[in-house]
Amino acid sequence: MLDYPSHGPKVGRFAETFLTLNGSYAGQPFVPLPWMQEVLDDIFRLTHTGKRQYREYLLGVPRKNAKSTLVAGIAVYQLVVDRSDKAPQIIAAAGDREQARLVFAMARDMILSSPELAAICTVHKNQITNNETGGVFKVVSADAGASHGLNPSTVIIDEYHVHKKDDLYVALSSGSAMRNQPLTIIISTAGFDLDSPLGKKYQYGRKVQSGEVADPSFGFTWYGPKEGEDFDPYDEAVWERFNPSWPIMNHEYLRNQARLMPESEFIRYHLNGWTSTQEAWLPHGAWAALTDEDKKLEPGDRVVLGFDGAATGDCTTIMAVRIADLYVEKVNLWERPEGDKSYRTPILDVEDAIRKACKTYKVQEVVADPFFFMRSLQILEDEGYPIVEFPTNGTRMAAPTKLFFDAVMDEGLSHNGDPALARHVANTQVKSDARGYRVAKEYKSSSRHIDMTVAAIIAVARAALWREQEPAREPQVHVL
Repeated sequence: MLDYPSHGPKVGRFAETFLTLNGSYAGQPFVPLPWMQEVLDDIFRLTHTGKRQYREYLLGVPRKNAKSTLVAGIAVYQLVVDRSDKAPQIIAAAGDREQARLVFAMARDMILSSPELAAICTVHKNQITNNETGGVFKVVSADAGASHGLNPSTVIIDEYHVHKKDDLYVALSSGSAMRNQPLTIIISTAGFDLDSPLGKKYQYGRKVQSGEVADPSFGFTWYGPKEGEDFDPYDEAVWERFNPSWPIMNHEYLRNQARLMPESEFIRYHLNGWTSTQEAWLPHGAWAALTDEDKKLEPGDRVVLGFDGAATGDCTTIMAVRIADLYVEKVNLWERPEGDKSYRTPILDVEDAIRKACKTYKVQEVVADPFFFMRSLQILEDEGYPIVEFPTNGTRMAAPTKLFFDAVMDEGLSHNGDPALARHVANTQVKSDARGYRVAKEYKSSSRHIDMTVAAIIAVARAALWREQEPAREPQVHVL
């Protein structure tokens, strides 16, 4: 028995009595799975006044757990049974027309399969009408533009992770302001951008869940790993833990997806975990596995310095790679403070940092992308520092990128777990185009920096070459 008042059990009984499933389970009664009933109990939780507690609810569930079936059942209940608002208007919304119609089609089939519901409802192509109350259920989509002028009592937004803007959400939620007990249910799998509309809602939900934010009108349930949680995405015990419909799921389908999908996509879609980028470069946990906190660079170590710099909006970094064991460590990092549009890289400080590193370690090369820093590199070369120019925006990056990837996978390098470097590595994607196989940002204007990764890649590549040579061989200044 619930320890709080809720209409959830009533919704569950309605589904079991009047609704049937479609697809592989066509014709079978819709008996909510245990996790579904728990969600229903929570969504329809009541206050001491007998009204619904939540105005908004975020539900995160991996794909193939029948979450669209669940919200279709909720939509039918709201249209037929709920009397919180007269003449209810239920809106199913999604990022595109096809996804929006998915929930609508399920609700339509549920109604047409029930003689009792079909007797009181009229099903049109894009709308279902309750002839007894005048209530309607219709679909809208983000690609059709913001839907102003509607007065929804219940809004269901499906797969919110594909929404790049919150226009549709704002239009629909503001349209329900005059309703007695408005309810917005957002249902989705995870994304990769925590600055997206879904990402912001998710972070807000976590704060409400932890008590950091007090908002009794916002409900939150998320099946999947928390940010930073360590897990093996290919462990079937992990799949079972994050997929609440596991007992009835097609396990062979998941095994095939795990083999065929990029890892980051599998984590988002089938484990409901947030990833740093849309298509991560390194497998989950591969970089963290190379951490050795006991290691550090010592004065006099024989190293290669990798340098990647920007004048304004990006960041500038110096990375060191010890030739003896390909140990990677940050020397310096300059990042523009968030929101500071006037920021300029302190070029003189960067030049002095290179000089200092060269005096601290036995630097065989300073391998550097000359873009934006041609003058500084020329000055340093004229002073006798071993500058090697290495443009990083073309085909030259293909071989170093592969060498770095192989070194990670073969555990042929190590690092001290520097969080900034881990962040840059996690932000890194790999792309293949006319210029070859290379690392890149998720998109050109992204604020997710990868410069430390780039500097580390070129430094590891050059350090690996030095390992193959006699230690006594003198470095030569040359241009690649």
